Amino acid sequence: MRFVITKNIIENVISSMQPFLEKKDASSITSHIYLETNNGNLILKATDYEIGLESHIDNISDSVDGKATTNGSNLLGIIKRLKNEDIIFEVVSNNIIIKQNKSTFKLPMYDANEYPSLTKSQNLKNLDISTLNFINSVRKITPAIDNNNPKFELNGALIDIKSSKINFVSTDTRRLAISHLQNINNEESQFIIPKKAIIEIQKLFLDEATITYDETNLVVSNDKMTFFTKLINGKYPDYERIIPQNLKYNLKLPKNVLVESIKLVTSLFSNIKVTFNKDGIIFESLDEDTESKTQIDLPLNIDNEFYLAVNAKYLLDFLSMTNNENIAVGFNESNLPFYLEDDKFYTIVMPIVLEK
Repeated sequence: MRFVITKNIIENVISSMQPFLEKKDASSITSHIYLETNNGNLILKATDYEIGLESHIDNISDSVDGKATTNGSNLLGIIKRLKNEDIIFEVVSNNIIIKQNKSTFKLPMYDANEYPSLTKSQNLKNLDISTLNFINSVRKITPAIDNNNPKFELNGALIDIKSSKINFVSTDTRRLAISHLQNINNEESQFIIPKKAIIEIQKLFLDEATITYDETNLVVSNDKMTFFTKLINGKYPDYERIIPQNLKYNLKLPKNVLVESIKLVTSLFSNIKVTFNKDGIIFESLDEDTESKTQIDLPLNIDNEFYLAVNAKYLLDFLSMTNNENIAVGFNESNLPFYLEDDKFYTIVMPIVLEK
């Protein structure tokens, strides 16, 4: 195998493959990137068995067909140090040789024939949805996906395809985030995408792509890349029973003023109390050792005073994903879950219970 390629082209692809490599065991073949030249094209693969990426590059020259593997982290470390000029890659005696001008590097290889295939799934179903809409929907709920929960299904996002709409759902047990789109042609189905995969899809695909899936895999592809992830095998909690059916109060509030006030009182402590009365909103830190307090004057059409005690991060996560100038806050009474909404995106938050 041999090929010549410009540094910035190969560096961008090798960088994008780092999250897909086995990091804990450098002796594993999945710590390697697979490289193959075939008829003037370069194919690169990286996978840790759970998630994987294949990229195709046609900007190569002086190529000889063949294949190789080499440690992905070491390969990137070498490429980063080189100048933004052509780099020569060549296989010699079970090593991959990297040359630029008078610099030469040698990295050991494994048997490329033993490199795992990314996915063997056949008869994948097409998810008939705009890739940009898909990414925008999962981006909104990403902050609420749990980390390292013993219930594996909570470490991912549920895609719940119903007859008339598609719900994108996540929860960390303290909040439930839901974004939804209209369903035009997709048959009813449910699957859970791991958080790592959700994050990588948002990085990799900025334009339209094809999304396909079956019971065990999700594949996203365009003419340059094919991404795959294994889906989480589990039953997602019945999230719809958590959604409040009736709300005593539903207030339209200015987003920017809320963000400014919340950030002002959370400079030292993240838990806050937000009190609503007919004349405005009071924001207070719940830190017992310091005092942070601010108020916005805003005529609210409410008879009684209510408060919400909450980790401010949940509010700021929601507000950072909203598009409109005003958002809706719905609640029944103090110490009960409350509702945040912006267009087709809403979050239900479990409060911090305070003694009345």
